[in-house]
Amino acid sequence: MLNENIKAIRKSKGLSQEELAIKLNVVRQTISKWEQALSVPDADMLIAISEVLETPVSTLLGETVAETKADDFRAISEKLEVINLQLAHRKAARETAIHWLFILLCVGIVAVSAVLIELNSPYLGWDYSQPETAVIGVVLHAFEWLFVRTAPLILLGAIAGVCLTRKKA
Repeated sequence: MLNENIKAIRKSKGLSQEELAIKLNVVRQTISKWEQALSVPDADMLIAISEVLETPVSTLLGETVAETKADDFRAISEKLEVINLQLAHRKAARETAIHWLFILLCVGIVAVSAVLIELNSPYLGWDYSQPETAVIGVVLHAFEWLFVRTAPLILLGAIAGVCLTRKKA
């Protein structure tokens, strides 16, 4: 209902998705997602949409209001609470996924480092007179050289990411 109302009111005002997005300081894709019901705006954004479209929030949410009553405000606040809870859940899931990605990055760096230490650069003793051996040896040496120089910085960044994205108890 909200998605259809945003689209219908936007079109009745003669606004394109891009124009509405500019007025709301969001990208056009955000408007498209709202109109396709792939996402919903939060409470603050609903108020901003209602101001830009010069339409009451209750109309955006699908209610026809002849006279403002306390029950109407309660119904709107309940709908907004549900929307905000859904958005909070999505944000928490996204933060958890990012946290685990940082942890996997740390584990991956440590694992690659352990493999490189265990192998101890075996390509250094290869016979480079063969073209295939020479190319593979150079590629392995370049990877190892780049990894040894960047891995500590990436590991520190990943550890900082793990610390910053952990759940606060």
